[in-house]
Amino acid sequence: MKQLQFDRTNAICGLAFIALGGFFIYQCLNLELGTAFRMGPGFFPLILAVILALLGVVVLVQATRVEGEPMGPLALRGMLFILPAPVFFGLTVRGLGFVPSLFFAALIAAFASSRMKPLMAVLLAGAITLFSVVVFSYALGLPFERFGPWTRL
Repeated sequence: MKQLQFDRTNAICGLAFIALGGFFIYQCLNLELGTAFRMGPGFFPLILAVILALLGVVVLVQATRVEGEPMGPLALRGMLFILPAPVFFGLTVRGLGFVPSLFFAALIAAFASSRMKPLMAVLLAGAITLFSVVVFSYALGLPFERFGPWTRL
């Protein structure tokens, strides 16, 4: 009889997907679902949560078939720079405006890589900001303040 192989990393990811999907399914049940033709505010989030939970089941089943590599060290540098970037953007976009908030959020996220040099990070943040302003402000015409009240003298 063949011994069952187990990949802990995929199993943890699968369980996390199932747990998050289950949490969001539970939260969606408090909203009006409606029907497929007259969708309520909870219908689409419920579908996405079910898909997330099903993906978790697929990943968990796959974890029992393939033996993977042992779980490596956590990328703490990535977490310390990637996670605060959208939080910073969300907290400052109304005060600083879109341009400075996006620039500094991209600058913070750029340092998640240990190979990123300061000059390259500034250039990358500037390019992301310029691209985003052109697309969202000029091409799509979204109504947001490019520079907020904190930047005015």
